[in-house]
Amino acid sequence: MADSPPRFGIVGWKNSGKTTMTANLTRELIDRGHRVATVKRAHGAFDIDRPGTDSHTHRQAGAQEVAIVSSARWALIHENRPDEAELPLDDIIARLSPCDIVLVEGFKGAPHPKIELRANHDKARPALADTDPAVVAVACDDAPGDVAPDGKPVFRRDQTEAIATLVEQVCGLGTGTERRSAS
Repeated sequence: MADSPPRFGIVGWKNSGKTTMTANLTRELIDRGHRVATVKRAHGAFDIDRPGTDSHTHRQAGAQEVAIVSSARWALIHENRPDEAELPLDDIIARLSPCDIVLVEGFKGAPHPKIELRANHDKARPALADTDPAVVAVACDDAPGDVAPDGKPVFRRDQTEAIATLVEQVCGLGTGTERRSAS
């Protein structure tokens, strides 16, 4: 997909801080002048609509797709048929509005570059970085050093600015400083 924006993933075990990292990187990259979209991988059934709303009533009546539209935002809810597979990440990204980068939370097996979050309680679990060559960096509670034994940079999870700079470099984006001085 030639027109597809670069993507960068945030992966880790459950409760490792992926959502917080995704939100922090989103804010930082936007502050640097980038247009950011996000995709979040959910497990199993999830619902973004509440019972009692008109759109929920439409879905319960059997509508395959329900669009909710206001002057502030819009959303499209698509109900997969029982024989319909999960939409591939490439197809999801193709449906997004133009942006400079897509931050992808989850989708551990996808081939795009990603950072692995390691919480202290994850020490007994295998490191994703050990088996996934797409993991380009690690962020953890207490960074043991600047570089892991395999040469990948290691950050403390609160080093959002440094991680955002890595994302810009890996994804071929101009740095926020370059973007601001060019305007």
